Amino acid sequence: MGVETIYLETIDGVNVEADLVRTDADHVRAVVIIGHPHPLYGGDRFNHVVRAMQEAALGLNCHSIAVDFRGVNNSGGFHDDGDSERLDLAAACELSDLIAPEVPIIMTGYSFGSVVGLNVSNPWIAGWIAVAPPAQMMKSLPSAANNPRPKIIIAAEHDQFTSPDEMATAVSTWSNTQIILANGVDHSFAVNAARLCNTALSQLLETIS
Repeated sequence: MGVETIYLETIDGVNVEADLVRTDADHVRAVVIIGHPHPLYGGDRFNHVVRAMQEAALGLNCHSIAVDFRGVNNSGGFHDDGDSERLDLAAACELSDLIAPEVPIIMTGYSFGSVVGLNVSNPWIAGWIAVAPPAQMMKSLPSAANNPRPKIIIAAEHDQFTSPDEMATAVSTWSNTQIILANGVDHSFAVNAARLCNTALSQLLETIS
């Protein structure tokens, strides 16, 4: 997997580091943007679930952009509890429009990053994949909740933060939302991350194609 490390400038003037992986397919199916787990607990773009999503994207003929949120590693700025981090993913949407104009965006993320992603709006976002979003972090209804475009939630069977039943309740009023149950794993997704990311991304690509 060929990785290009790049910098994105956000609308509020922060430079954030990101990894761009390009497919060499003649037809790019989507650009997959990926947000990482909580930076105050060690999360960054090198997380294994983030990498699993990038590998799934490459295998399914998609470009991908994995962003280090502000304040993480070489990214500028400071952690903002998920608020300003939306601008970091929005900057990746702007890059998507430059490298693959008029190609749909799939906004994805793991844990903290999935909640941030669910609050990013862009006309080219065709769908969202949220891996283990902690319900307690969704202090208000995410902007994606009422969007008619498809959303896939991957819920870990033994998640320490949000059980599958709690997740089902949290998204029960959301538009066009499906839950994939990840059997036998907890919030860390120590196994099967690659298969789960590939399954969710495959399904969403089929839905938007």
